[in-house]
Amino acid sequence: MPIDWTPFVDLVRRHQRFLLTTHIRPDGDGIGSILGLGEILQQMGKGIRLVLPSSFPPRYRFLDPDQRLEIFSKPGDAWRNVDAVIVMDTGTWNQLGDFGPFLRSLSAAKVVIDHHQTQDDLGALRLVDASAEATGRLCFEAIQALGQPLSEKAANALLVAVGMDTGWFHHGNTTAATLALASELVRAGARLSVTYDQLFENNPLPRLKLTGLVLERLQTTCGGQVAHTEIRLADYLATGATPADSEDLVNYTRSVAGVEVGLLFMEQPKGGIKVSFRSRSKVDVARLAEQFGGGGHLRASGATVQGSIEEVRARVLDAVAVALGGRD
Repeated sequence: MPIDWTPFVDLVRRHQRFLLTTHIRPDGDGIGSILGLGEILQQMGKGIRLVLPSSFPPRYRFLDPDQRLEIFSKPGDAWRNVDAVIVMDTGTWNQLGDFGPFLRSLSAAKVVIDHHQTQDDLGALRLVDASAEATGRLCFEAIQALGQPLSEKAANALLVAVGMDTGWFHHGNTTAATLALASELVRAGARLSVTYDQLFENNPLPRLKLTGLVLERLQTTCGGQVAHTEIRLADYLATGATPADSEDLVNYTRSVAGVEVGLLFMEQPKGGIKVSFRSRSKVDVARLAEQFGGGGHLRASGATVQGSIEEVRARVLDAVAVALGGRD
């Protein structure tokens, strides 16, 4: 069902100072969405602060030449002077990191704009459409509802948002409507080929070395229906890569012929293992991720699980096998 944007338009009209944020380990959809909507709110004369709850991946720095994006640090006193907070591309506390307790403490109006199935009660106006291919689409709809023209900067940011969450327009969530939206963004000034080059043809050597390790460790199980690999903390030192360089590497697991579920296990600096789940068609990996305190989409989800990489791998593989009908 389409979102009724009337409450959002009313909220924007009633408030002046906005804080926009997204999830930890921000990706193209989260970053593109807050940059795109932030640009339009600023165009309307609103005061804006754009805050990431964790580090800014170098891959997306070209989108922010004016360095408007700030990195949150607790207790967050520098960001308290706001009327409204807009959380984009997540609706769960565990995806907000240290920003979560800060958000709980604010009396400001709160809004969630998201396309993930898994949602917590953030005490916010919830504008969620799990059928949308990207939060970038919902951002575009919000801008239309506000009656604002789409600037070139906003269009390019939203192109990244939609493009990255659709595998640059080739994943199963890409529809005719997705391509029509891309056309609208290009018409507004988004630079399709230049942006693609920045995102996909500009890899730092450490990321490619990390990719090599991920491919070297690739294994299959469940009769070839499951592929999994891993990244250990020592790999970053060995390759010179950073955790942000792991983005999209899980997709190699699902690219193996005959694989239904792909998994990437990543040791986390603060402890625990981040598990990225991908599914081709048979398995709802959002439900799988929810078993481990995470969530996401039908075909792409994630969770952070406490334990060693060996322990977590065994537990997750057992759960995947059950989902495939392989074990009771």
